[in-house]
Amino acid sequence: MEDEKHGEEQLCTLEKRGNLFFLTLTGAGEHRLNPNLISSLRSALSRLQSDPSATSSSSALITTAQGKFFSNGFDLDWAQSSEPRLQLMSSSLRSLVHDLICLPMPTIAAVTGHASAAGMMLALSHDYVVMRRDRGFLYMSEVDIGLVIPNWFMALMRSKIGEPRARREAVMRAAKLTAEDGVRIGVVDSAHDGAEATVTAAAELGEALVARKWDGHVYAGNRRVVLREVLEAVGYDETVTKVADKAGSKL
Repeated sequence: MEDEKHGEEQLCTLEKRGNLFFLTLTGAGEHRLNPNLISSLRSALSRLQSDPSATSSSSALITTAQGKFFSNGFDLDWAQSSEPRLQLMSSSLRSLVHDLICLPMPTIAAVTGHASAAGMMLALSHDYVVMRRDRGFLYMSEVDIGLVIPNWFMALMRSKIGEPRARREAVMRAAKLTAEDGVRIGVVDSAHDGAEATVTAAAELGEALVARKWDGHVYAGNRRVVLREVLEAVGYDETVTKVADKAGSKL
């Protein structure tokens, strides 16, 4: 399975390699999360869901990105201080997170560049995170730019970072966490030298998970139980109206 688009910008690709599926955010930009990019990612996941070769046998998804950024967060410049645009952007991302939590296979984020705010949430929506150690960081920027973090962001953070002091470091100090920092606080599973080595490590992890031959629908059912509080929280973003007047800032 490989995407081919003509006459329009290709924002992501979905490629099948054996029992592994690689979802790649394409291009050298910041991969800011606006409805167009999120729609492309959701469309790729929808095609994956409908692929019999993916759902009838053990498979795994690896999400990664080209260039310097995994994702530099919400595209608040696109929102242009418009509350309806902010609402659309928020609801679109929450739907994408819901799709990833319900996907009937293990998921791995191969973070080869910066993952900031909503971009960090995209990475944490996967079951596993492997990260490049020589470039890039995880960064929750809200306190630095004067925004209140949404409840659903924190629900996801709590599900992934068990130590309260580590969550305080990430959220209340807006620490720019390297891969080694991420391993230390338990949010990153392993750190690697360079983008290629990071993706290779993700593939090796994916192959090990596929070898277990789990039923993907059972796997997703268990994930939904584990992340029940997150699924409940993604139904609503109470901060959208509060940030409408700050849409020119960047997450």
